[in-house]
Amino acid sequence: MGFVMNKEDFSKTIEKLSQDYRLYAPVVKKGEGRCLDEDIVRYDFIKDADEIELELKSDYSFKEILLPLSETLFYFTENETKVADRDLSDVLVFLRSCDLHGLQRLDDMYLRNGREKDFFYNRIREHVHFVLIGCTHSYKDCFCVSMGANKIDDGYVFSIEQSNDGFKSEIKDDAFASYFVGQAENVAVSYVTENETKVNVPDHVPLSIYKLDMWREYDVRCIGCGRCTLVCPTCTCFTMQDTFYDAKGKVGERRRVNASCMIDGYTNVAGGGSYRQPKGERMRFKVLHKVNDFKARFGYNMCTGCGRCDAVCPEYISFSTLINKLDAEIKKEAE
Repeated sequence: MGFVMNKEDFSKTIEKLSQDYRLYAPVVKKGEGRCLDEDIVRYDFIKDADEIELELKSDYSFKEILLPLSETLFYFTENETKVADRDLSDVLVFLRSCDLHGLQRLDDMYLRNGREKDFFYNRIREHVHFVLIGCTHSYKDCFCVSMGANKIDDGYVFSIEQSNDGFKSEIKDDAFASYFVGQAENVAVSYVTENETKVNVPDHVPLSIYKLDMWREYDVRCIGCGRCTLVCPTCTCFTMQDTFYDAKGKVGERRRVNASCMIDGYTNVAGGGSYRQPKGERMRFKVLHKVNDFKARFGYNMCTGCGRCDAVCPEYISFSTLINKLDAEIKKEAE
């Protein structure tokens, strides 16, 4: 079941949805790119259909709706704590297949990675629903086909994509059919079947790979800005910060702040120790986590091939190229 809509129908549909849901979608931000004359596509709450960017791939992922860059978890005094309030109204998030696959990674890390679910992640997750943006063509730097993230069959309530001079949607949850204005038709979601960029993901990484000289290159090339992990839909790491309201440190708040293995200070420990200082060691840790360590625990690769890390790196370090270099080194050792 689905709907075919013209621009006016689509606008009415979005208007009806916005009455019951907060809508979180990719939006073109004019002049907010690296330079003042560059635009960028990132996520924001929208009210009008014209705000939703369906053609361009977003430069940042959707994950800030679930993992804010800085989130107050709770407030404390000497005698009590209080969980911080959050807007828990239902949200519809518009995202592509690679990001919806990324959601599975986030859920595994925060909901299925221990005995207990992460309370703060889960209370938001329960109120978030997903709209799949169909991909009618591959984008620059994408390698989602190689990572098996180019297509997904469930996890979304309906799809949306531009079609000819209008829009089309596949309805997966019948409860959303009443919001649609348009002509009812059978609709199939578009997905990419081939990327220009292709990677060969190794099935197994031997311990000898950890000592390869290939990682030393990134001691110099990588500047440790962390942009690659900030745009990534599957990076989940954070650090904790306490902000004190009094000089004695007995009243304040605790915040969860986005961080990663690529950013200075992430491996700092009590006593002044700091591990993986060379950028090459950080790069090795990130790459092997994406295509080996995560898979050892959950059975599939962490990377979804969205290609954002390749596009955002100021030093033009290509993650897809790194995977292929890693695979070539493993095959060379096996000869």
